Amino acid sequence: MSMNFRKIIPLPLVILAVGGAMIFALGTLKPKPKPVAEEMPPPQKAAVVLANPQTQRLSVKAQGTVTPKREITLVTQVAGSVVSVDEEFVNGGFFSEGNTLIQLDDRDYELALIKAKARVAEAAQVLATEKGRAYQAKREWRDLGNSEANDLFLRKPQLAAASANLEAAKADQARAELDIERARISVPFAGRIRETFVNLGQYLSPGSKIASVYDTSVAEIRLALTDRQAALINLPLGFRADESEVGASVKISGVIAGERYEWLGRIVRTDASLDTLSRFYYVVAEVVDPFVVDPASVQVPLVVGLFVDAEISGRDIDGVITIPREALFNRDHIYTLNEENQIQLKQINLLHVSETQAWIKGDLVQGEPIVIGRQSYLSEGVVVNPQPVNTLVAGG
Repeated sequence: MSMNFRKIIPLPLVILAVGGAMIFALGTLKPKPKPVAEEMPPPQKAAVVLANPQTQRLSVKAQGTVTPKREITLVTQVAGSVVSVDEEFVNGGFFSEGNTLIQLDDRDYELALIKAKARVAEAAQVLATEKGRAYQAKREWRDLGNSEANDLFLRKPQLAAASANLEAAKADQARAELDIERARISVPFAGRIRETFVNLGQYLSPGSKIASVYDTSVAEIRLALTDRQAALINLPLGFRADESEVGASVKISGVIAGERYEWLGRIVRTDASLDTLSRFYYVVAEVVDPFVVDPASVQVPLVVGLFVDAEISGRDIDGVITIPREALFNRDHIYTLNEENQIQLKQINLLHVSETQAWIKGDLVQGEPIVIGRQSYLSEGVVVNPQPVNTLVAGG
């Protein structure tokens, strides 16, 4: 019987059938794996500071060169030889208001004055004579019993000519006195000599250059400001300080002989227009008495030509928030967190920035978290784990 079975079902088929049965049994009898719940990764940490809007006064920094407020070139108005010079008539010398810096030879003008005085006396005598003759002519005409007389008989033209000659003689005398005064060359302000062009014994003709001098009572510094800086100090074009409106205070600092010194000044005016090339606003700061030194201090004079740094005091601005500089994103954006700690991008108004901090205004509320750094790894809507930075609270 077994032989007949083998003949009916070949051996390979039997092997296949047995193998299939074993595979089926393994597939149906193996234990089924239990489903495992998916675990979400924890939200990434983000350092934040809390917004604290405050009223702040931001300073503006600029640079400029010290120049004198007044600088002129002295020239002669009369001719003459230099007969004396002041001991301070040297490059860098100081002088007081009205001091005689140069004296020209005025003897010719003294002689002209003597002659002018003689002509005045002569003209006065002629005028007095004509007045007497006119009075006499008027009496004679009255004695004739005629109420009418012509001007020539009454000597009115002669009297007018004599009076005019006297005035001309007085004008010649005044001109001679003025020439004598102009031979003594002085300056109507206290100042310093930048450069001299003449010396003792030199002959000068009218219009000759004598020296370049400048006023030492006030020094000026012209400062360039951007539009954003100008807004911080609220200084419109055409501003000019006066008794009713005082300009912003300015702290001037500069290096002299390796030491840094400071001076105090004020903004007094602005240029009338923007610079067409740089688009800068230009303001002018003044320092009063820059060459006056306090003996009790170690202050030095503010030298003309010195390149200085200026820090201008700004105006009060409400709602200013101070943040670390690394909190800025694309210069005028920041990342903040909503109540669900989701990232949200906000555009802000950047008022000022330093090496470490930035001052901004924007649609932020008190205590709103502001993300610091790692902005390239963040995007809107992402939930983060805020880590407050206690060493800095945004606001001041």
